Amino acid sequence: MAHWYDHAIIYQIYPKSFQDTNNDGIGDLNGIRQRIPYLQKLGINAIWLNPVFVSPQVDNGYDVSNYFAIDPAMGTMEDMNSLIEDCHKAGIHVIMDFVLNHTSNQHPWFQDAISDPNSIYRDYYIFAGKDGKRPNNWGSFFGGSVWEEDPAGTGEFYFHLFDKKMPDLNWKNPEVRHSMLEIAEYWLEKGIDGLRLDAFIHIAKADLRQNFPTEDGNGDPVVAEPFFANLPQVQTWLRPFCEQIKQDYPETLLLGEAASANVNLAVDYTERRNHLMDSVVTFRYFTEDNSQVDKHYSDVYQPKTLDMTAFKQNQTVWQQTLAGISYPTLYWSNHDMARLRTRVAKNDIQARSLAMLMYLQRGIPIIYYGEELGMQNLQFDNESQFSDQTVEAFIASAKKAGLSKEEAIKMASLVHKMPARGPMPWNHDKNYGFSEADSWIKGQKVDNCVVDDQIDDERSSFNFYKRMLELKQEDLFQDGDYYLLSTDKNSYVYQRDLGEKSAIVASSLSDKETAVVIPKGYEVEKLSAGDYQLNDGKLTLMPYSGVVLMKK
Repeated sequence: MAHWYDHAIIYQIYPKSFQDTNNDGIGDLNGIRQRIPYLQKLGINAIWLNPVFVSPQVDNGYDVSNYFAIDPAMGTMEDMNSLIEDCHKAGIHVIMDFVLNHTSNQHPWFQDAISDPNSIYRDYYIFAGKDGKRPNNWGSFFGGSVWEEDPAGTGEFYFHLFDKKMPDLNWKNPEVRHSMLEIAEYWLEKGIDGLRLDAFIHIAKADLRQNFPTEDGNGDPVVAEPFFANLPQVQTWLRPFCEQIKQDYPETLLLGEAASANVNLAVDYTERRNHLMDSVVTFRYFTEDNSQVDKHYSDVYQPKTLDMTAFKQNQTVWQQTLAGISYPTLYWSNHDMARLRTRVAKNDIQARSLAMLMYLQRGIPIIYYGEELGMQNLQFDNESQFSDQTVEAFIASAKKAGLSKEEAIKMASLVHKMPARGPMPWNHDKNYGFSEADSWIKGQKVDNCVVDDQIDDERSSFNFYKRMLELKQEDLFQDGDYYLLSTDKNSYVYQRDLGEKSAIVASSLSDKETAVVIPKGYEVEKLSAGDYQLNDGKLTLMPYSGVVLMKK
């Protein structure tokens, strides 16, 4: 049975950075409504909104203090209802980010849990340890230990995989599972079309007594990911949640964030008989080349190139393994990584060629706002702008190796996720039309991408994306088989087949002229980025260029 999301083309909107209508420097729901015609013109059919719930904004909305209300900075519930209605009128589905691994420490459940050790909400969270001694040596993704002292002074600790102000929920507790289902169905009743299940792979934890073995055994915090990622109970606990949603709202897209999941886990999570997700987002696509890393200081924010051979291997394995199981997600950027044009693409031609390469494969495209313009990361000038203690540690390491603070900040700006969340540039007015007020995020714009300059220019990146997405909607690129041709590291060439229809998608990965041999008969150009030559089955691609050729 076909579902709308099998042919989804998703546009990820970071609401704080898209469009501000009340001039407080923070994007809002009415700003998204205002830009629906732009979304229609681009050719997407779904939007994914990063969290818009009430939040203290410790982690930009991923710390939720009230799941049943809209954060006032984003608007009102009436605004949300209107956005859903207007999007549906425009043929656009709405996917909400649903944070189910943790809450804010300001959430009433947690506040009750720490105000009364006998509270029923105490078991909504994970408390362990005693007499001021932490249960284990597990480390947080945000640095330090996963354990923070109970503010009530009980001598226990609460578990937080992310920031200490974001305590993890205890999914062992059936009441937690029931409560999260109630929240999800509340929003589905309002008419949203999908849920992105944030960090769902972390809801189960191993035995809390178990330290992660280290060489020196000194107990310093270590990110013990095998003990809190992709454990079997994740599937056990989520299956009733997903089954109930599908029973009550059969057309709901369940898109799981499975950052560290390998392809076999992706099969488990999306195989229909398992009654879990429809698709998952993995971070396993992108293997970096560490050969040029300077070992005299931390490599965490040193810019690295993409290992293109490993990338080809990763893509092909995911494409072939999920064939007949589910649609993989296809993306180059999101709010948790640097932008495509900053991180990978050397110039605008390559950015287009890589987009074509990625999104015309079998799967569901997810395009990060502004990517269609060729937007790059902002350039920060102060470590505080990153709001990340790991950046401060990187700067200290780089300075110790002889680099200047400015050099280290520039590096981090090219790699870190925060500079990828800059305001959408609509026009040449004040603050590029995003807001009359200064933006919530400070940083220097380093590109010249502006919507008004591109929307009517047929040669622009925007119109390239528009043509590409029109092509993506054809049956061949939605439902056709995928087969990667064997080429060297300088190119990425694959074939899509559906009945009598067939296409070759070829992209150069090199800064030099690249020649590949393709099957004969592919002569009709459907889309191109940069220049190429075709002569009797020999395709010559100019540096970083790409082309889609149809069989005659």
